[in-house]
Amino acid sequence: MRIVAIDGPAAAGKGTLARRLAAALGLPYLDTGLLYRAVGRLVLDAGGDPHDPAMAEAAARRLDPSDLGRADLRGPAADAAASGVAAIPGVRAALLDFQRGFATKGGAVLDGRDIGTVIFPDAPVKLFVTASPAERARRRWLELRGKGSDADLATVERDMRARDERDSARSAAPLKPADDAVVIDTSDLDAEAAFQAALAVVRDRLG
Repeated sequence: MRIVAIDGPAAAGKGTLARRLAAALGLPYLDTGLLYRAVGRLVLDAGGDPHDPAMAEAAARRLDPSDLGRADLRGPAADAAASGVAAIPGVRAALLDFQRGFATKGGAVLDGRDIGTVIFPDAPVKLFVTASPAERARRRWLELRGKGSDADLATVERDMRARDERDSARSAAPLKPADDAVVIDTSDLDAEAAFQAALAVVRDRLG
């Protein structure tokens, strides 16, 4: 199975990288983070708390592919909601089959936080894409500013570090590199350099 598992923290560049690799390899692409963002939004829509296991799991089980196209899945509120529901084992279990089923027709490129450790532990290619917290915060801040937000850089970095801590400390599928993942630090790499580094790994692993 031609599966490329890409994990890493927010704003490390893994989404851009995953989309380019998928296009180069002719494989479908899934941003699994959108699943958790959409679940978080469904909970918020219902006036619930994303940390409530019952509400979050119920939202995960009624998730529809159309929910992934919502326009409000980015930003601090969506980030916090996604991090909250992602820490709930029932939510992760509910979304497991969705993610595995996506790649069963010949492979796929998937990015998230536990693709190489939980979803596809036997994937032939595993990448862990990261960057310094300061650089990731700067990228997210620029993204938000480009969308008209008046977000404060210090606040963005504080929120990002808090999410990193939550994601790494959670008991259900904590954010960490798989033992056999290749780590790519994009702090000082532009998108092209990161892509070439990743493509070299893919070619080596897939032949």
